[in-house]
Amino acid sequence: MPDPTPRPPRAQPLPYVQRLAPRDPGDIELAVIHCTELPDLAAARAYGERILYPSGTGASGHWYIDRDGSTVEYVPPERIAHHVQGRNACSIGIELVNRGRYPHWYDSRHQAMDEPYPDAQIDALVALLTQLRASLPALRHIAGHEDLDSSRVAASDDPGSTVPRKRDPGPRFPWDAVLARVPLLRITG
Repeated sequence: MPDPTPRPPRAQPLPYVQRLAPRDPGDIELAVIHCTELPDLAAARAYGERILYPSGTGASGHWYIDRDGSTVEYVPPERIAHHVQGRNACSIGIELVNRGRYPHWYDSRHQAMDEPYPDAQIDALVALLTQLRASLPALRHIAGHEDLDSSRVAASDDPGSTVPRKRDPGPRFPWDAVLARVPLLRITG
């Protein structure tokens, strides 16, 4: 029988982590739950290493949790990661490895997000959130990426229709089970 105790996160800083703006971890009040919408952790790492901004940084969450519950820290909480529009300075981003809509993110015919989140992954998420709640005094809220970014974009297969820009963590994420185990208040918008 596998060990049910989640392993502590391994630090694997992104190459540009020192270019990300510093902040006081005491200002973090929100945890944003994402899914990678990529096939595996290696693809998520490659995406996170891409330089997208003039600052020499890219888009990334702070922690990534693989399907088996293993967790890596790409950005420490004292740095502002680019993971959600308009809320980065006061939030942390937690990415769950899940294919989501990959590889047809904006195709209107491929909007189902049907991959379940394994128990090991959810247990590791709860353990991480519990640890963060204890170490970040202002952390009181949680949201899904889809709760904070409800914008729509033109569908890649039909520019006359639109699809959600962000749908993660998606309909298979077990919000009730997570909220029953972690004392955070879910917010939307």
